[in-house]
Amino acid sequence: HVQLQASGGGLAQPGGSLRLSCAGSGFMDYFSIGWFRQAPGKEREGVSCISSSGGKTYYADSVKGRFTVSRDNNKNTVYLEMNSLKPEDTAVYYCAARDQADVCGVFGIRVGSFGSWGQGTLVTVSS
Repeated sequence: HVQLQASGGGLAQPGGSLRLSCAGSGFMDYFSIGWFRQAPGKEREGVSCISSSGGKTYYADSVKGRFTVSRDNNKNTVYLEMNSLKPEDTAVYYCAARDQADVCGVFGIRVGSFGSWGQGTLVTVSS
């Protein structure tokens, strides 16, 4: 239903910040957007999620208070601001879309809830 591209990854110091972007092809106001990450040897895990309107946001316990998800539907873009980065945040970060207003409010931040995926962007937090 939508094409996504995650960008903004790179190298950060512990305690530093990065902002990831998820650019969609359009009609983003119809989609919940989830952020996921996958570290080497680990399963893909939910990080954050935002409802189609931006009115509801969700975070994994591991990032709550450090990461902030937001969106600008006029720009067809969702953002993940990552602050106070830790080495354990190192992973490939993916954004994903589901054509429901608030899928994460129903099911939590689940990989299986999302059908459209971006290619991912690598975040490395190096001490």
